[in-house]
Amino acid sequence: MRFALLIAAGVVALTVTGCSGGSATPVATSTVPVIVPGKPGEAAKTLPPGATVTAVPSPTANAADVVFMQDMVVHHRQALDMSALAATRAASGDVKRIAARISDTQGPEINAMIRWLQQQGQRVPDHHTAHHDAMPGMATERQLSDLRAASGAGFDRLYLQLMTAHHMGAVTMAAGEMEKGSHITVQELAEDISVTQTAEIQRMRRIRPGG
Repeated sequence: MRFALLIAAGVVALTVTGCSGGSATPVATSTVPVIVPGKPGEAAKTLPPGATVTAVPSPTANAADVVFMQDMVVHHRQALDMSALAATRAASGDVKRIAARISDTQGPEINAMIRWLQQQGQRVPDHHTAHHDAMPGMATERQLSDLRAASGAGFDRLYLQLMTAHHMGAVTMAAGEMEKGSHITVQELAEDISVTQTAEIQRMRRIRPGG
């Protein structure tokens, strides 16, 4: 995972200005410009000499970051539940492969999101959390029941339909985090989810059910 780094065009000397009753603020005292990476997807900024280092994005979480991580844990868990069915019910080798890919990607992401929530002292959704039908892209209980009952080409068609909508929902959620969040780690994860799942949407649209 990328971290926000401060890149100077030359050697930058930093001095810390003291203040009573508060934390010191590092200040760039070089005569060369400072290049500060932007948030994921944003261009870097060039600051004039003397600009403060606090212009670098801060790893401070806000409510949007916490809600995104909590919701995405639930969202990913449903994707794993749906994808676990493909090994025995799908007819298409392509469907089985993309389901395995989704499981391999989203399983570790769930673990990373849980660790982040725990580090922040935030609630981790348990395995009995409601499916949140209102969450973008989430399949309903009826749709999940239909998927569990399906097999062969019928399973392939329904899985691709539901998982494409599920991925589109995740991309929508990631866009909301990018707009409203503040924690650089969460925003980087949101960007990765958006890029990965957009690519998988394109793959699923090319798959022929039952083939």
